[in-house]
Amino acid sequence: SFDCKVYPGAKHAFNNNTNADRYHPDAAKDAWGRTVNFFKKKIAGLEVTEIFYPGKEAEKLIREFNISGLPAYFLAKEVEKEKANFGVVPVENTTEGVVNRTLDMFIDSEVKICGEILIRISHDLLSRGGKPEDIAKIYSHPQALAQCRRYLNKNFPKIELAETVSTAKAAQMAAGDPKAAAVASSLASSLYGLKVVESRIEDYAHNYTRFLILGRQICGRTGKDKTSLLFSIPDSPGSLYEVLRPFSEKSVNLTKIESRPIKGQPWEYVFFVDFEGHNTDPHIQEAISELQKNVLFLKFLGSYPRSS
Repeated sequence: SFDCKVYPGAKHAFNNNTNADRYHPDAAKDAWGRTVNFFKKKIAGLEVTEIFYPGKEAEKLIREFNISGLPAYFLAKEVEKEKANFGVVPVENTTEGVVNRTLDMFIDSEVKICGEILIRISHDLLSRGGKPEDIAKIYSHPQALAQCRRYLNKNFPKIELAETVSTAKAAQMAAGDPKAAAVASSLASSLYGLKVVESRIEDYAHNYTRFLILGRQICGRTGKDKTSLLFSIPDSPGSLYEVLRPFSEKSVNLTKIESRPIKGQPWEYVFFVDFEGHNTDPHIQEAISELQKNVLFLKFLGSYPRSS
């Protein structure tokens, strides 16, 4: 068995005690299955008990485990302190883009990325009565509200939207207020005794979130890998070009680049890059060696299997 804690936007986490109120259930069965398969393949000797089944059996089993939601920064600390073996955090969504709090967490944390999972996200509108005319307030996580913006603006233009730390918390709030509703998963309706006002209310059908699996170990090469780095550069003409040039020269495919402001240093930034390949690949090592000559700061976040 293993211990795992999860950021509220992620979809799965299990450890030893009962605290189901902090569970965020969206796409849980799919995410759990993917995570189990990932760990079984990548971590020798890991024993994982399959616990997800449809319907009432799933609800019963969910409540027998502690499913805990933590902000990304605190989750990383739990992993660093060995209070959890793994953590799962969202890093980007196909509708709303990057999750800034996750990127910011990597600046100070020493956790490593040891995997990624892509999950399709679907949202339902839930309430106690199931009638749209009774709704006076709608709760949800900011990302969920943003992913359903068109639907909410069209159907509930005058209704107050209230942000919560997770869609699970939103469902809890709606369960305690007959005039409230929540944007959450279909599983949340049965977990919290809510009725579905309308299902699949996300604005875009192809709504996927990329999650990162955090740990303390560095993953070995699989031949189908991705590497993530964080770096800062001098404030001078051509500095970003000089840093990225080795990737082109070594035929390394960059898959993502993002910048984030450095806290307390106005107009200075750190950059996050993802690219195909493992840090043990010779051409990757050569590219990183050239990159190091032109950066002020470089941090290796991990090499890990690419999700298909």
